[in-house]
Amino acid sequence: HLTIRDLFEHPTVHDIDNHLTTTPTTTRPALLAAPRPARVPLSYGQRRLWFLDRLEETGAAYHMPLVLRLRGPLDQDRLRAALADVVARHESLRTVFREADGEPWQEVLPVEGTAPALSVVEAGAAGSLEAQVREFLCRAFDLAGEPPLRAGLFRTQPQEHLLAVVVHHIACDGWSMAPLARDLQNAYEASGRGVGRDADGALPVQYADYTRWQRELLGDPDAPESLAARQLAYWEQELRGLPEELRLPYDRPRPARPSYAGGSVVVRVDATEHQELQRLARASGATVFMAVQSLIAVLLTRLGAGTDIPIGTPVAGRSDEALEDLVGFFVNTLVLRTDTSGDPGFADLLERVRDRDLDALGRQDLPFETLVERLRPARSLARHPFFQVLLVAQNNERLPFRLPGLEVDERPAALGTAQFDLSYSLVEKTATDGRGDGIEITVEYAADLFDAATVERMNDCLLRLVHGVLRAPDAPVSTLPLLSAAERRRLIVDCNATDHEVPGLSLPGMIEAQVARTPGATAVVHEDQRLTYAELNARANRFARLLMSRGAGPERTVALFAPRSAELVVALLAVVKTGAAYLPVDTAHPADRIAYLLEDAGPVCVVTTAALSEHVPDGTATVVLDSDATAREAAALPDTDVTDGERTTPLLPAHPVYVIYTSGSTGRPKGVVLPSGALVNLMAWHHRAMGGGPGTVTAQFASLSFDAAAHELFSAFTMGKTLAVPLDDTRKDTEELVRWLDRHRVNELFAPTPVVDAVAEAAGRLGLALPHLVDIAQAGEALTLHSALGGFCAPGSGRRLHNYYGPTETHVVTAWTVPDAAFGSPAAPPIGPPIWNTRAYVLDEGLKPVPVGVPGELYLAGDQVARGYVNRPGLTAQRFVADPYGPPGTRMYRT
Repeated sequence: HLTIRDLFEHPTVHDIDNHLTTTPTTTRPALLAAPRPARVPLSYGQRRLWFLDRLEETGAAYHMPLVLRLRGPLDQDRLRAALADVVARHESLRTVFREADGEPWQEVLPVEGTAPALSVVEAGAAGSLEAQVREFLCRAFDLAGEPPLRAGLFRTQPQEHLLAVVVHHIACDGWSMAPLARDLQNAYEASGRGVGRDADGALPVQYADYTRWQRELLGDPDAPESLAARQLAYWEQELRGLPEELRLPYDRPRPARPSYAGGSVVVRVDATEHQELQRLARASGATVFMAVQSLIAVLLTRLGAGTDIPIGTPVAGRSDEALEDLVGFFVNTLVLRTDTSGDPGFADLLERVRDRDLDALGRQDLPFETLVERLRPARSLARHPFFQVLLVAQNNERLPFRLPGLEVDERPAALGTAQFDLSYSLVEKTATDGRGDGIEITVEYAADLFDAATVERMNDCLLRLVHGVLRAPDAPVSTLPLLSAAERRRLIVDCNATDHEVPGLSLPGMIEAQVARTPGATAVVHEDQRLTYAELNARANRFARLLMSRGAGPERTVALFAPRSAELVVALLAVVKTGAAYLPVDTAHPADRIAYLLEDAGPVCVVTTAALSEHVPDGTATVVLDSDATAREAAALPDTDVTDGERTTPLLPAHPVYVIYTSGSTGRPKGVVLPSGALVNLMAWHHRAMGGGPGTVTAQFASLSFDAAAHELFSAFTMGKTLAVPLDDTRKDTEELVRWLDRHRVNELFAPTPVVDAVAEAAGRLGLALPHLVDIAQAGEALTLHSALGGFCAPGSGRRLHNYYGPTETHVVTAWTVPDAAFGSPAAPPIGPPIWNTRAYVLDEGLKPVPVGVPGELYLAGDQVARGYVNRPGLTAQRFVADPYGPPGTRMYRT
């Protein structure tokens, strides 16, 4: 009377996995004396397969094939008779599934007339043979009208055949394939000796008896003392809070209904590591199956699936010796819940798995179908309930198939199907001395979700976890290696090979160099006002000196609180020339937000207008743009370029160029401090990426309080373009904006997708083609090509569409110019690779790179990273962390 747990503690038990699937846990009721009812109900497992067959096209997902190559003088009549004997012996193989009043029932057909027709096909070339066999094996069964077994013979040469036998899972399981093959072999031999049908002796019970027995054994789940009720209570507790769906590294979104198409790849563990894994498992009182389950759980956790990993596993379900030689669907499915939380060492995790598995195996009688019915998990036709990953220990009996006078080889029969997202089938090989001789794991995957290359990468990760566990079984699982050295280098180094030399000029120096090249070109257009580069630069130099007299300079801030105008552009450029950071304050913001920004940033002064000055908090110094006094003071100052000698300290790339506050939608607004070197880098890259120059017109569409405005302004002024500044009212009226774009012949527009969608639709309504608008840079939103924007920039439109990404804390950091082919692709547009002198890492919680296709957190590093947040050292330290992959002392931003 050993329990399953006793087996694990018994010193002489070594082959534990076999006990897990064959140990009797119940006693057979005396039911054979009772007459069989006219309509025998389906077993619980059969009922689920019957329901799936009625509900959707499952294809060959539930077909169980046996393919044998036969060489030699085959007696076809003898083989036909042997097949008939096997079907006569096992009622399950001549059972059809009728339905009455919505309820299915089993009808066992009489022996006469149910012998399977052994079709004989003259097979062609090897390629066509494979296709013919596959078509035969995959042909659907009519469960209500035909027996669930089919056999076909394919003749390739006079004395060479392929025998294909396929049984629907509703009548067979993995364990059944051994008695089926053995009975077919025995019947063929007996027929040759002239022995009659059923030479093996009558079976003690048939599958229809088992279905009655199963219901009597389990009892009523609502009766507290029944076996079903006791086990149901355990499973209700065990599966409470289980995740509805694992987050796996899918290549494609999950379809509404699965196609059941699949593929398979194989991963192998060598004999040495197999033996080491056996020793590690035994040290924890566990099995190799449990060790592999633990490894798969770690793999899925490290691939982004979380720390609560449900894995399904089949158990034989043959709880009485009378069932061992019976062909039928007995297998039950258990949910093994694996908890990887707390970053345990692998040995500790294995002990967790062992204890939980033993508890589950002790409650293996309750049918999985009853569990689903009673616990009612969130149901979806798209996925399997409770778990999407299966682990199978292939320890079923595998006897060499022999037929007298013939050479027989069993052939693999891949049907290209998958019932689960991933299914791991584990085979342990044993050497002649009894030691482990390697592990072969066949990984079957749903083709709806995965590419073979993805599953192969996952298998490589699994092997590296095996190596890591055997080297350091007590190491936290988060530290186990997942990537090869080559993959790690590609993700960290090669994908971030963005080093590029940029001009050794400051941002004011880049602008002044452009002024020297094109002094007479138009720099700014606002309504009827135009400024050449020489005029803009002279006015900005005067105003810069005025601001310097108010204390502006490096490491200082000047606020800009004024409506859109050419004067505001002059003021902004003047702040940059002083070396101070400009702080844009939106005139539409509430008074309390304006007051907060000015108090938090502490500017030396606020540049504003007479009308807005009354909204500036008392005690804050102001410079009034439209004041006669300000105009006179500025006019009296030199208009030559400001030098480092005039600034309070020489201008360095690390000095702030602007302070822009986030929206504050998730808390108190934060002032992001960007160094001027970041804009120098961005402008240098932009010159190469987008091009353009004198004669190109760039719209200054973005509000100054967004970082996109800096891109508009400085990309124009460092390349000799014309910056066209619309009125606020023009920006807010889409049709008026389209007319303005057309009137000013704007060539470049920086705007998020919704704005461009609206522009495209309005242009269509107005009949304005906007032929001059050739470059659109989208940022701030996820790019969607299946919209008006997609048509507006589609091939043949003469436009280029650029997708930029970057939070306020880095400005633009990745970019992608959309190629023609992308417009017809269903794939989501990417954000593109890092721009010059920047790096992008996708890391896990331990700041280690995750494999390709695996979700992680995006970290950004390099020249675009901001200095931090104004007056928020704690938050700055939390979000701007040391870069373990960059030069010493560098940081990366955690997005």
